[in-house]
Amino acid sequence: MALAAVLAVVAAAGPAAASGPHREPEAPRTWLVWLAFPGGVFSVDAAARTVRYRACDGDTGRVVDPGMWVDGRSAHGRLTVRGTTYRYDVPLVGRAPGELVVVPPDGPPRRHPGEVVSNPLPPTDPVAGRAFLPLTRPLQRIVAAAGTTGNLAGVTVRDLSGRFGGQQVSVDGRFRPRAASVIKLWIVTELLRRVGCGQVSLDQRVLVTRADVVGGTGQLQFEEIPQLASLYKLAQYTIKYSDNTAANVLINYLGGFAPVNALIDSMNQRETVLARKFLDAEAVARGEENYTSPDDVISLLGAVWDAQILDPASRDLLIGFMREQTLNTKIPAALPPGTPVAHKTGDLPDVSHDVGYYLIPGEETAVAFLTSGPQATGDQVVRCLARAVYDYVTTSPVPVRPR
Repeated sequence: MALAAVLAVVAAAGPAAASGPHREPEAPRTWLVWLAFPGGVFSVDAAARTVRYRACDGDTGRVVDPGMWVDGRSAHGRLTVRGTTYRYDVPLVGRAPGELVVVPPDGPPRRHPGEVVSNPLPPTDPVAGRAFLPLTRPLQRIVAAAGTTGNLAGVTVRDLSGRFGGQQVSVDGRFRPRAASVIKLWIVTELLRRVGCGQVSLDQRVLVTRADVVGGTGQLQFEEIPQLASLYKLAQYTIKYSDNTAANVLINYLGGFAPVNALIDSMNQRETVLARKFLDAEAVARGEENYTSPDDVISLLGAVWDAQILDPASRDLLIGFMREQTLNTKIPAALPPGTPVAHKTGDLPDVSHDVGYYLIPGEETAVAFLTSGPQATGDQVVRCLARAVYDYVTTSPVPVRPR
């Protein structure tokens, strides 16, 4: 079936009924979880018996805890890194309460209760979540049709409003194409995490030189250079204009790829990596590339939305930058004019992505649409997926609980 006909077929079919063969989803247990608490995270890989503490006051890196005890429902342990002891009790189910106690060598213990985050997250309300599961059907049809034009696609969607119990659905959620400019979300998130920690100020200025300037998307390359640009401007440009020069300057400012990849690792986003700067042909020739997946994108967007990786002020700033996005030929073009969205695109000659938030009051939704293959038809796939999600969340009846 031609892609141009897919959306009409989905629309003609109407919203998938909430009844059917879907069973009430169970909260999945996972070996990869992280505990979110104010100012930091504690990451657990129960299969590899490794942990990572990353907070405003330091980063242990990924370390092995040979004494980790996994009882089938939780990971427990106690280890000492550079004189500081970490005692943890972390359930292996997302949204469950967990606890970390940090005992520094020269101070009182610090107790960090928090909520466990997994990828994917289970619903907050499995009964309401059942009404979201039929959305998978039109998404599957569109992803299958994409193959007829040489495109591959993956999509993950999470209810943020609570109307569907926080349910997440995906089709090929671990599809791992080149990330293109979607990876810029992690770069700006790491900067804003430091702002929330009080380590940097967005008023701080960074020198941008002619050597920093690259082509492609962006506005900075057309301005007077050299210039002292504020961190606020660099972050805003990186998202609003998908500015390659601004993003590369931020990578340098943050200390290279390692800090951004530390952020990614702390959230156990295993399909995502930042391995090169933008418009770096030599790095591409060496086989160095940036990657991500729909599941990992939604993991980040969900953590931002829930203020688990950023404080509320930084969260609002990032979403505000995404609302200013100037590249609007995909998600916004597929929705009725004026539909509030906050999003970030990614484009290469053989890649087309768009990810972000539908900010419809009472129907807030996080979406990640990633494709590879011919860009023009990839754009069309993204638009079809975007409209299918919109039609479902805006026309499906509110789930009714059985009495």
